[in-house]
Amino acid sequence: MFIAAKFLAFLTQPLAWVAVLMTAAVLVVRIRPGWAQMLGGSAVLLLALLGWEPVPDALLRHLESRYPPIAAQANLTSYAGVVVLGGGLEPAYAWSAPDQSALGDAAERVTEVLPLLKRQPQLRVLFTGGEGELFANDLTEAERAKRFFAAHGVSASTLILESASRTTFENAVLSKALPGVDAKQPWLLVTSAWHMPRSMAAFERAGWNVTAYPVDFRAGQSTPWTQYSMDGGVKKWRIALHEVIGLWVYRLTGRA
Repeated sequence: MFIAAKFLAFLTQPLAWVAVLMTAAVLVVRIRPGWAQMLGGSAVLLLALLGWEPVPDALLRHLESRYPPIAAQANLTSYAGVVVLGGGLEPAYAWSAPDQSALGDAAERVTEVLPLLKRQPQLRVLFTGGEGELFANDLTEAERAKRFFAAHGVSASTLILESASRTTFENAVLSKALPGVDAKQPWLLVTSAWHMPRSMAAFERAGWNVTAYPVDFRAGQSTPWTQYSMDGGVKKWRIALHEVIGLWVYRLTGRA
């Protein structure tokens, strides 16, 4: 399943489609020059359109609207703890400064836990994340998260670490099997808002009693039609396609 997920991640990268079109154009240029021109033109057009952000934002907004954010003043005293999904920290090879954390684009998955703990210090923190890279490094994301939380004053007694999972489904299943974890108690589930529909479905399927605590919103309330960024658009398309297709695959395979 992990290898399949990596293959899916490649297919949901829009620039891979551009590369396929350009490669096809080169391969047929001598025998089908007309086709080559059409394929090359399609690649250039697709590349240009990928930077127009309102369309991927609409897909992300649909995902993010499924679970609204929880107000800061909400009463959370009944919860046993918070389950934090990996994905907010840079890969292990980027942790080159011994006394510094390397945070990724989804850093809010860990940073937003800190003010939550200040308001609700009774919560335990279950961080779940092994090594999401195809060729694993010795320093799992759970270990990197432990260093991050320790640097910000979170005591080791507050933390529960799950370091073997590599997918969202494994996050749910392997975390539930940890000693001292009762999934029937109410838990908050922290992950990116766009990732929350698939995460909630996987955790509920695995038997967890979870409430969504979404962070890392990307699309906002609306996007100006003039908003254009090649880099930003490609990233948003990749995220949106990965989640939409991933949720569909999870449902087909009984993981959600």
